[in-house]
Amino acid sequence: MATEKRAISPATNLKKSPEKRRGTSGGARATALKKAASEREPVRAAALRCTREAHSRETVEDYVEAIADLVARTGEARVTDLARELGVSHVTVNRTIARMQRDGFVSSLPYRAIFLTETGKQLAAESKARHQTVEAFLRAIGVPAAVAQKDAEGIEHHVSRETLAAFAKLAAAK
Repeated sequence: MATEKRAISPATNLKKSPEKRRGTSGGARATALKKAASEREPVRAAALRCTREAHSRETVEDYVEAIADLVARTGEARVTDLARELGVSHVTVNRTIARMQRDGFVSSLPYRAIFLTETGKQLAAESKARHQTVEAFLRAIGVPAAVAQKDAEGIEHHVSRETLAAFAKLAAAK
């Protein structure tokens, strides 16, 4: 069975307008599954494609969320602060920030603080809201706080809008 290989850049879907991005971010799984049914793509293949797309966005979403948190706490985000916050090297941060700057999520000058653009701020707010909803849901079903925080870091990138709404409804009921 032949497989198609496609390179997915970390910000493939993030370059789109917020409306289009929301369609692929939060509701990617439902959208892809509907598309699969209409195009006869196997449902599992559509689900796996959505997962790969979510993985490609994870880094950018984690970085914008961390930058927003650092700016809120300290007034700025520096490479060393991000490296410490994310548990990566300063070289990794510099490379990722260069890509994010190219894609319009941050502004930065060498040896200066890193700031989010309006697009980056919007993505950070969306990511933080998703994270908080997932964490609240996990806490509502009895997951300990430390575990819920850790698990929310991974789940937040892969949850559909429909599932997120259900999480929020259940968390609010408890």
